[in-house]
Amino acid sequence: MTENSNSPSDQSKTGKGGVLLAVERAKEDRKIKLWHSRIAFIKKGHTLMQNKLYSEAAVVYEKYLKILEIIFECPPGGLTPEMFKESAKTAELSMVTSTYWDLLRIYDTSDAYGSRQQKAANQLAKFAPLTPLFPDLIKKAQAYQKQCRHPDVVKSFIVTATKQNPRCFIATSAFESRQAQEVIFLKNWRDQYLKKHSWGRVFIFAYYKISPRIACALDKHNFLKAPIRLLLRAVIKCVSLFL
Repeated sequence: MTENSNSPSDQSKTGKGGVLLAVERAKEDRKIKLWHSRIAFIKKGHTLMQNKLYSEAAVVYEKYLKILEIIFECPPGGLTPEMFKESAKTAELSMVTSTYWDLLRIYDTSDAYGSRQQKAANQLAKFAPLTPLFPDLIKKAQAYQKQCRHPDVVKSFIVTATKQNPRCFIATSAFESRQAQEVIFLKNWRDQYLKKHSWGRVFIFAYYKISPRIACALDKHNFLKAPIRLLLRAVIKCVSLFL
């Protein structure tokens, strides 16, 4: 009589493994469906804002953020820009930023939403500096601060966001670290030289308009990073001659 090679305990383990695998697959399938559904919430939120249906827009936007929290498995209010490092998700940074900006303004309509408005401002300060929206958003916030109910909250966003010292997008992507010597050199050049001249400030403004898109392309096509590193090192060498 042939002995069964699989003992009852082995079969039990195999069964449990299959169940766990099925659960993980179901979990991933749900995340994929949620990821694809999020756009509908953003579009609906924008439409509601245009129609001045602010309370309804807030509910829709909060659902959008909840979807992202489920996808990234983080607690409420725990979204961070680092979660969107993958090239396929970098464009989401602008969508998250615009959502927090709308929520900040919606929650400004009532004193009862003070804590929610502050949370939206804190999150906005984290995301906004890493998007092409940043320069225009700061201008909008400065104008909005003069007419809103809670200017102190809006001011806190402006101060915090501008203190974040927006990254040198292209260099950070090319060298894959904010602490790379080349990135630090370029940041110092920006802060200690370019910002002191009107033409330098114009250059910085234009740079922050276009550089996030280039950085996203670098993150998507890694083979481009080596030639960009060579180009940036050549720029650094030239700049060093005049400092």
